[in-house]
Amino acid sequence: MESIPGPAASRAGLVMAIGGAEDKIRERVILRHFVEACGGPDAHLVILATASELPETGERYADLFYQLEADAVDVLRVRTREDALAADEETLDLLEYATGLFMTGGSQLRITSALGGTRLAEAIQRRHRAGMVVAGTSAGAAAISEHMISMGDGGATPRRRLVQMAKGLGFAPNVVIDQHFRRRDRLGRLLTALSYNPEPLGLGIDEDTAAVIDGDVLHVLGSGAVTVVDAAGLRYSDADGVDQTQPIAMLGIKLDFLTSGCRYDLSRRLGLPPVAREVRGAAASMAPEREPETVESWT
Repeated sequence: MESIPGPAASRAGLVMAIGGAEDKIRERVILRHFVEACGGPDAHLVILATASELPETGERYADLFYQLEADAVDVLRVRTREDALAADEETLDLLEYATGLFMTGGSQLRITSALGGTRLAEAIQRRHRAGMVVAGTSAGAAAISEHMISMGDGGATPRRRLVQMAKGLGFAPNVVIDQHFRRRDRLGRLLTALSYNPEPLGLGIDEDTAAVIDGDVLHVLGSGAVTVVDAAGLRYSDADGVDQTQPIAMLGIKLDFLTSGCRYDLSRRLGLPPVAREVRGAAASMAPEREPETVESWT
């Protein structure tokens, strides 16, 4: 498998946006990479499970990261905005020693409505600028972007008001992230989001797949794909004129479909093939089997 670099000490940490339902029982490629990027046996991890309605979610991820030989794992006890506002120095100190933050799945609005504008959010941002890795799965991935998809419907066709937007946490300021992309048929809502503002890149991330952003380069890891939609060259759209039940015309869109080992130059908006073809073949042969669905997913 292609080696994906860890963060340089002199710049912001890696950003890992995971499409949800990452493998937790076999090779655990994505979770293992997160731990390794955070320092491997020296990793000090903090889990933010605010998005989830399941109280055991944070502890379940903590167990997984200990199995992957992280040195220390703490779970932030932040369920509501009141919790975030009341975060004491002991809670903030957990972040000072953290090499990685992991945000679980659930509802992205629970994350942003609880953390937005708090000392806790400021501490996370500051630590990320100092090199702390930030990862999020499912809702946690959506919250990573600055222009966040807060909710919407599935379907392949963009339609007015198909999606609602909100301000995210801003770790990836020039992208819009959508998760569970292929499984939940979300191309239409990502296109609709870009019709509102074509400037950001759209990232549609499949389940058990991660878009790993290292500076200006995005790497793909996992068994699925990342669909990159570039609408900056959009030459025509009638998004402002159609009825909410009608499809939106969008002309001039560029689309790249990246599988494991592929890269994307974010500054040049250019997709790049794997460094070596055999890397991709090896990654495909190692793709984990999909774990069974649960009644309520904790990713």
